[in-house]
Amino acid sequence: MTQSKQREALYLLVKDKIVSLIQEKDLNQGDKLPTEASFCQLFNVSRTTVRIALQQLELEGKVYREQGRGTFVSKPKVQTLLTTTKKGFSEQMKDQGLLPKRQVLGLDVIPINSYVSKQLHIEEGKPVYKLVRIRYANSDPIQYETSYIPWEQAPGLTTSDCTGSLYELLKDKFQISIHHTIEAIEPILADEQISKLLQTKMGSPCLAVETIACTNNKQPFEYSYVIFRGDRSRFIIERNYE
Repeated sequence: MTQSKQREALYLLVKDKIVSLIQEKDLNQGDKLPTEASFCQLFNVSRTTVRIALQQLELEGKVYREQGRGTFVSKPKVQTLLTTTKKGFSEQMKDQGLLPKRQVLGLDVIPINSYVSKQLHIEEGKPVYKLVRIRYANSDPIQYETSYIPWEQAPGLTTSDCTGSLYELLKDKFQISIHHTIEAIEPILADEQISKLLQTKMGSPCLAVETIACTNNKQPFEYSYVIFRGDRSRFIIERNYE
């Protein structure tokens, strides 16, 4: 094994040992970890190896570092089910003992652009609602959501309508039921706007989920683009082969 590969294997080993230490000592969010020097003595490795291991754990959202104070255990990640569930955001948060909240940043009627018109199968330039919201788990912003809904099918939509579940609102107020969704996921990096809204560092890894929601006649009704904080999000996908 080359020296570079040995170094790589060593930092991965140290990373796993730090995770085991957190689990064995039952450390909770906000608990402080030992210093880099302490880890060097504990694992008999160089400070460079410890530093790389901690940097990797920070990227994975397991720890966070504060200059001059040290390294601390991060909050547990918020889980999101993507398949075989009809539970929305609020129900999934409550199942994890978290308090859900939605903050409406904007609700406007705009002419639909070319890309979204193709997703919703309607003519370019037609009026649509553009709904922008932040979703919170307890007091932590974890999702930045932009949704587009045809204006003609949901006239009279108000900001106060949009503080709860959008799908429940559409069903109760407009008799529109969502039958299925098509979702695509891709990794992105937080730009200046996203980092401010989601209270994360600029350039931090995030996950973008693009969703087309369809009614029971297979007509697309809503197009949304949701950005999840990478350090606070974990997706669960269940496959059924029966």
